[in-house]
Amino acid sequence: MNSEFTIAVHSLTLLAYKPEHMATSDMIAHNVCTHPARVRKVMALLRKQGYVGAKEGIGGGFILKCEPDQVTLGEIYQLTSLGSVKPGWCSGDIEQECMVACNMASVMEGIFMNAERQMIEYFNQWTILDVLIQVRKEQQSKT
Repeated sequence: MNSEFTIAVHSLTLLAYKPEHMATSDMIAHNVCTHPARVRKVMALLRKQGYVGAKEGIGGGFILKCEPDQVTLGEIYQLTSLGSVKPGWCSGDIEQECMVACNMASVMEGIFMNAERQMIEYFNQWTILDVLIQVRKEQQSKT
């Protein structure tokens, strides 16, 4: 899984926490603990899909344009990370005569696809609002 998923979920949760306020990429990056350029890349993707709006210039930033209880982590995973469970390299070679070697790549691809499908099903049980609620519970347990 790539970090864009985590950045997207964190950013959407932050915007849901203060839904009436705009947040700059610098503000979000400071909260996420990453570089503003990485945040801008993810926010551009979220903006293109209608999850956030943006205003450029002085007083600008990003604002939530979706209902936090309607956006699932599964949606965000599919937007930012689909296919990332499968490694870039899989053992085996279809040119070899060995039964294991010539079939391993396709077998492993099926396993990874199934794992990703199950992970998306699990993520679909969580919304951005659910994440915000969990963050608030964490905070309350510390006070």
